[in-house]
This record gives sequence, C-alpha cells and structure tokens, in this order.
Amino acid sequence: MNAVRRRWLFGAAVFLLLFWLVGSPLVVTFLSALERTPGFAGETVASESPFLEFARRPGEWTALGRSLWISLASVVLAAAVGVPLAFLFARSEFPGRRTLGELLALPVALPPLIGVIAFLYLYGESGFATRLMAGLLGSETPPWRLSGPAAILLVHTYSMYVYFYLFTRAALARFDGAALEAAAALGAGRVRRLWRVLLPGIAPALGGAALLTFLAALGSFSAPYIFGGSYRVMTTQILASKQNGDVDMAEVETVVLTATAIVGLLVLRRLERQDGAAALRGVAPARRRVASRGARIAVTVAGWGLALFLLLPHLTLLLISLVPRATWTREAFPPVLSLANYRALISTAEGVRPIGNSLWMALAATAAALALGYLAARRALDRRPGAAFWARPIALLLALPWAVPATAFAVSLAFAMSVHQPLAGRFVLIGTLFLLPLAYLVRALPSTGQAAIAALSRFDRGLEEAAASLGASKLRAFVRVTWPGIRPAMAAGASLAFLGAFGDFVVSIVLYTWETRPISIEILSNLRLQETGVAAAYGVLLTALSATAFLVWGRESEPR
Repeated sequence: MNAVRRRWLFGAAVFLLLFWLVGSPLVVTFLSALERTPGFAGETVASESPFLEFARRPGEWTALGRSLWISLASVVLAAAVGVPLAFLFARSEFPGRRTLGELLALPVALPPLIGVIAFLYLYGESGFATRLMAGLLGSETPPWRLSGPAAILLVHTYSMYVYFYLFTRAALARFDGAALEAAAALGAGRVRRLWRVLLPGIAPALGGAALLTFLAALGSFSAPYIFGGSYRVMTTQILASKQNGDVDMAEVETVVLTATAIVGLLVLRRLERQDGAAALRGVAPARRRVASRGARIAVTVAGWGLALFLLLPHLTLLLISLVPRATWTREAFPPVLSLANYRALISTAEGVRPIGNSLWMALAATAAALALGYLAARRALDRRPGAAFWARPIALLLALPWAVPATAFAVSLAFAMSVHQPLAGRFVLIGTLFLLPLAYLVRALPSTGQAAIAALSRFDRGLEEAAASLGASKLRAFVRVTWPGIRPAMAAGASLAFLGAFGDFVVSIVLYTWETRPISIEILSNLRLQETGVAAAYGVLLTALSATAFLVWGRESEPR
C-alpha cells in the first residue's frame, strides 16, 4: 500500500470516528424528527408532520423568539460592561491594576451553574443582599424578586462580560499606537480617533467576543432553568418536552435550535471577516498614569469596589456553605457559622460519590479529547496528496460541537444511543456508565482540537523529519520533539476541556444516571431538598477544584 492510499484511509478513519461522535446524533435526530413516533399498537398517533405541528404552536415560536432576543440582549449588555473595563485596565495605570485585572477575568474559570447558584444565594428572595435590604427598609417582604428575563440577563451579563473584557484587552495590547498618533497629528479629536481608528482596529476581537457571547447565551440552560420559571426559552423547552414524553416535539425543537445556532455562527463569522479588514497590529501606546493623588485614590477605590462587587456572589456562596441547617431564619447575617455542611458532605459514601464521578468522567473525557483532538488536527492540517481530501470535513466536525447548544446535543445523543442498530453506529448506552463521559468528550473536542491546530500550524515539521532521519521512531519523535513544542497550547486546551466537563450541568441533567450523577446534579438535588448549606458546600468545592485545575494547567501552558 503506497503512502497516498495510507494517508487517505487514515483520514477516512478519523473522519468516520468524528462523524460518529459529533455528526451522527444530529443526523439521527433530524431524520427521526421527519416522522412521528409510532404509538403503542404500532400506529402513528397523528398523520401531521412534527415540523408542521411545531410551526402551528405559538408557544414554540415564543420560546424561539425569547432565545434570540435574550442572546442579542446578552451580547449588548456584556459588551457594555466588558469593553469599558478592558479600556480602563489596558490604557490606564493605577495601583492594583494587575491584580484587579486578574480578578475581573475569574468568571471564565468558574462553572456556569456556580454563578447562577451564587446569584440565587445573594439576590434571591431569601438571599443575603435581599435580607439586608429588607432589614434596612424595615420590610417584611423581599424588596425584589429575582426571576424572569431580567434575572436571566443579569446572570448572563455577569458571566459573559468576561469574553468582551479578555478579547478587547488582548486586541488593545496589540493595537498599533502609531495609528492614533497619526490621527491626532491630522487634527482628529479623541472621539473621532475612537470611532474612526481604534474601534475599527479592534473590530475582529469585538466580533469574536460577540460570537462567543451569542452562542453561549443561545445555549444557556442554567440561568433559564433556575430563574426562568414559566418563562421558557428553547433550551428549557426541549427538556420540558422530553420529560413530558413529547418525543417528536423535543426532536423538532432540537433541530430548530441547532439550525439557529449554526446560522448565527455563520452570520457572525461573516460580519467578523468583514470588520477584520481594518485590523491594525503593532505596539500599543503606553498606559497613561493617573496624575493627581486624589484621582489615583478614587480610581483604586472604584476598581477594588468593582472587583468586590463581581466576587460578592462567590463570597456569598462560601458564607452560605458555613451556615448549619435551620440556623438562619430572619436575621440579616447568619448567627452561627461552622463546618457542619462540609462534614455532612464527606461523612457518607453517597455524599462523596458525585465528587469522584465528576473527577473520573472529566479526566477520562479530557484525556480522550486530547488524543482525538491531536489526531484530528494533524489530519486537518495535512495538505499532502491523499490527506487533503479529508482536511476541511475534519476541521468542520472539530468545530461543530462549539456551535451546537449543549441541550440540543445532549438530547440528540440520547435519541441516537437509545436503540441497538450496530450497522448504523447506534448502541444502547442510555443508563450506562459510558454515555455521560462520551458526551463530555464530544463537548471537549473544540477546545483540544483547536488548541492542537493552533500549535501544529506554528510547529516546524522539519524537526520531525530531522528526528526520523536520525533513526527515531514516530513515537520517540513525538515524545522528544513534537510534544515539547505543542505542550503549552495543549495544556491550555486540556484546561478548558477539563473545566467544561468537571462543572457541566446542561449535558448532565439530560444524560446522568444515579451511578454517574456529577457534582452539579448533586447541587440541584440538595437545593430541591432545601439543603442549601450542603449545596453551597458542593459549590465551593467545585469552584476550588476548578480554580486549582485552571491554575495548574495555566502554569503549564505558559512558555518555558
């Protein structure tokens, strides 16, 4: 067998494996949605197409419209918070700027469910801030109610501003300050320089942040599930249809949400490419130091106050975890603090099991995603005869899980793996130990695959050829030459993959079993049982383990 044929067959094998993991659940769901599920006696329950029924239900269009406008509003609100913060910390110098800048980026490393629960404990009807405000006002009733679209947008803004903050700050660090100096020399004022030079120059970063925010908000489940109540968006509508036994409608809703996300991805990427034509790169202008002592004090106090405000939900989570059950009723501040909830958490095997489940499933998914992401990236970048045919399809499959909302993918995977059809690549995995880690693996592929593509595109393949000419085997060349060169990027990809799997709630609530329930499901279970202290203790533990993994992999990802 010649080299061209071997490369073609290897590319085909990688493509088929990726398609089985990523594409086939979506295809199976789409094909299944075209037909009605048979009734108990084998007859169909109705002759009308499920898609036609979807089109005739006002509630479905309402949920879809809500998802779209909340996603767009989340982009606007996140930009309104993140972009000014990025300008402040990238263009000004004041005491504590570096530390504050790192604190403002902290939400990117925290599981989404933890942010939602933290907001519930702080601003909910019985939350710390709500109790405090009611006490100050002398009111017996909560001064506000955290529910509905306003609550969803508040949580989205808090958790997603970080995309605009990080992207804009990075773009400003690379922006060519000479362009601003040239515009000033030609008589342009500050506002004109901002609108005509600076903003067009960082447009690609703003477009990327908008893309991430839109897709994250469109696929958001935790905030609508906890705070939405009867205010349904498509992600919660899918779960409700599935739990109510309306399989046909759940399949159609999954297809519609997936198609909407892909269309949004294509539109925003097109806008990003158009705006990116004016991008400028160079050396950023020096930060302007706040001159007067009073102004420095004001900026420093405002900065630390903002950081404290952003960290307050998580500090509240830590406080609630120290409150024993039934000891905090009407007081503004908990009268008793102890480690009783943590002792209850680790005192039984059933309490520890979710921690072990989350660890082993996240580690297994991350390890498998690293291996598969690397192999797929090699095929996606290979332009040699025989391999180039599969490059673009493999790259598309690597990115697809990033665009498909987690709820839609989880429901698709559940449908696909609920029957035994080996020739079609379908196996009964529902109720087994394998389905949830498999879903984590697929959701992790964009992180590891894109990291591998970025690293390998900069790696000098001549080093591998030199190692081979010196007699090194492919395995030895990989261990001694390739891996050291791509390790920082792969560590960053592994960090994102692990954090996503370890703190996942959206995929887990659709696919978990009693034996595989992770920490996020245990948090929800304790909330339903009114065990708020134990739920908070799980949340603090999940946050601490996630932050530790982020720091460890983050240090590994730094160039040596």
